[in-house]
Amino acid sequence: MVQSLIKYPVNNPVKTVKPTIAISHLGCEKNRVDTEHMLGLLVQAGYSVDANEELADYVIVNTCSFIAAARQESVRTLVELAEAGKRIVIAGCMAQHFQQELLDEIPEAVALVGTGDYHKIVDVIERAEAGERVKEVSTELTYIADETVPRYRTTNQSVAYLRVAEGCDYRCAFCIIPYLRGNQRSRSIESIVSEAERLSSEGVKELLLISQITTNYGMDIYGQPRLAELLCALGEVDIPWVRMHYAYPTGLTPKVLKAIQSTPNVLPYLDLPLQHSHPDVLRAMNRPWQGRVNDKIIEQIKAGTPEAVMRTTFIVGFPGETEAQFEHLLEFVQRHEFDHVGVFTFSAEEGTPAFDLPDQLSEQVKEERKDALMAVQQEISLKKNQLEIGKIVDVLIEQENPETGDLIGRSARFAPDVDGLVYLSDPHGKATLGDILPVQITDADHYDLYGHII
Repeated sequence: MVQSLIKYPVNNPVKTVKPTIAISHLGCEKNRVDTEHMLGLLVQAGYSVDANEELADYVIVNTCSFIAAARQESVRTLVELAEAGKRIVIAGCMAQHFQQELLDEIPEAVALVGTGDYHKIVDVIERAEAGERVKEVSTELTYIADETVPRYRTTNQSVAYLRVAEGCDYRCAFCIIPYLRGNQRSRSIESIVSEAERLSSEGVKELLLISQITTNYGMDIYGQPRLAELLCALGEVDIPWVRMHYAYPTGLTPKVLKAIQSTPNVLPYLDLPLQHSHPDVLRAMNRPWQGRVNDKIIEQIKAGTPEAVMRTTFIVGFPGETEAQFEHLLEFVQRHEFDHVGVFTFSAEEGTPAFDLPDQLSEQVKEERKDALMAVQQEISLKKNQLEIGKIVDVLIEQENPETGDLIGRSARFAPDVDGLVYLSDPHGKATLGDILPVQITDADHYDLYGHII
């Protein structure tokens, strides 16, 4: 569900009343950016957009199809809206993935919009209004929105996601994304900086750079990765925090690490989607570097940015993963003590090479391994958080408890939605939402910090 979206008053000189649109956003932050562009385009065209689906004439559901659980959530949302008699526009990854099956199964769906066609949303609604059942799904995915495409942000005022590239050139055995989003296509540095400057003028304090593989940024348009140059260029923009997501370890070259260190507003926050540690499992996953995710490469990154906060994600229960290989992963996590870890159980996705691999593991085994890995990480996270006690750290204030007056924010160690929070008191009552203020940390638990503004 789109949050923080209120009904727009639209001054439309045309006498005809346009339908009201609601958008239900599901899935990742790349999907969120698509949602925000659709909102911007609809508002620009004079449509009234409402967060209340009950009041809307059309509900656009921007779906996710990354893993089975995401599909189930998307299907649940679609079924509920269909049962409520809503006219539904199915957008996003499920629309790209299943296409005709969705139109056949959900008669209430008046349109289907693929991942490379969200910029056509106004035309799609107009055609649906004229009585057409629209299927707008490109097979060749080439589109990426630039700074000229209208956008209405659904995050809080202080935070914005900035997509630097779309799609992926790799073909990991478990991943459906390249088939749903196409090959990598980057925006120019000039386009990204231009949008960043506009976001700065809107009061954004934290910019989150996203793509499928951010360390490969620019390879398709410049002939080589240009992440270091992009970070240096964003260093000239008046935004206090620039955070980078999805940095492949092999792309964190000395040049990139130097750019992180030498650019004051670029946070030393390294989000490394490692997926596993055992070389045989990585080869089976068809990861780009195969077996080269080892102690040496992690130690090199730590040496290059000793102050770095390191987040990663792992997949447990990949077909054929042995108990010994899982123990290798447990020891790897214990040895390197990552600040934040996310764990997923393997999901067999039709259309990927791993779908019908032999030696599929049971759901019970996968869940047991996930729980075991998270139990190890919990203690590491607690240890890392306790090291913050007594420190004075900058915190971005994002929420207020209206009953107690206590505030909630994040330090630079915590990315939105995936990491912890900082709960704090404001003894002097001078903080406002969107401020970045010094906070003394007085307590910590496994995930969150506690303190007071000084």
